[in-house]
Amino acid sequence: MSNGIRHPGRRDFLALGIGALAVATLPRSMRGGEHLVRRQIPVMGTIADVAVRHRDESWAQRAIDAALAELRRVEREMSFYREDSSVGRINARAGGGFADVSLDTGEVLAEALAWARASEGAFDPCLGGVSRLWNVAERREPPAPEDVARMAGSRPYQALEVVSGHAAARVALHEVGSAVDLGGIAKGFGVDMAARALRDQGVFDALVNVGGDLVAMGVGEGDRPWRVGVRSPGSAETIVHTVELSDEAVATSGDYLRFFQHGGRRYHHLMDAREGGPSRSGLQSLTVVASTCMAADAAATTGFVGGTGLLAETIRRVAPGTRVVHSI
Repeated sequence: MSNGIRHPGRRDFLALGIGALAVATLPRSMRGGEHLVRRQIPVMGTIADVAVRHRDESWAQRAIDAALAELRRVEREMSFYREDSSVGRINARAGGGFADVSLDTGEVLAEALAWARASEGAFDPCLGGVSRLWNVAERREPPAPEDVARMAGSRPYQALEVVSGHAAARVALHEVGSAVDLGGIAKGFGVDMAARALRDQGVFDALVNVGGDLVAMGVGEGDRPWRVGVRSPGSAETIVHTVELSDEAVATSGDYLRFFQHGGRRYHHLMDAREGGPSRSGLQSLTVVASTCMAADAAATTGFVGGTGLLAETIRRVAPGTRVVHSI
């Protein structure tokens, strides 16, 4: 859901326990002698928070190790900011032919292209040039109008070609200056891979939350679905909506965590390649539930940039069953 995966994200969730507002307040002793084993680490420019419900605490810790290893692997492969990542190799060869990448990177790019085509560019995995131009994390004023105008009206994803093979994928950007940026989808994929690693270790009740891209596996305390709260754009302490989840994913896009103010206007980090700059959809926050975190991530980005009407049509074509649960 972010255009880049280096900085703390635009999605901010709290996982709720009975009578509590955050995962951290959940009791360690669960029903039936189970434990809630939880660990947090920095990864993908934000905080990964993995909570596992299991009878064997040592087993749970090993499962969390496997999940976190998957998150680090996805970051190594798909970071926009690492020259040695698959994305870095693609961008280094922009306009110059194919780069060999992992099957996972090829899968994410193929999915990203499907969202880009269905949304007619509201979601665009190749807006790295726009992201670099604005560099919201560092800027205090907009770039030169002529530079923005040069970017506006483009459909960068149309220069992307993905060819999947049995052992690897080949990817080309057929336009000099284009740049893949999977921040709007890669974090969600990483969460899915972490959840899969937990299942492979025999864990079926867990939460995996990476900067607000969240998968809820199985059930939580009292054998009830996990409860997830969406924070208010105006107050990190205020919960504006809650949703109960079991074996589903949720993601939010919002304009309120990474931005700068200039001339009385807020310039946030959620870029619209068609405009050459920050989205002007009028939304502050959009929360989506889907069967996978990759789909939730892409849908939240698409809806925030293109609006809920366009998102509804895009979902119908790409990810039926995905639903908007809250928007402001």
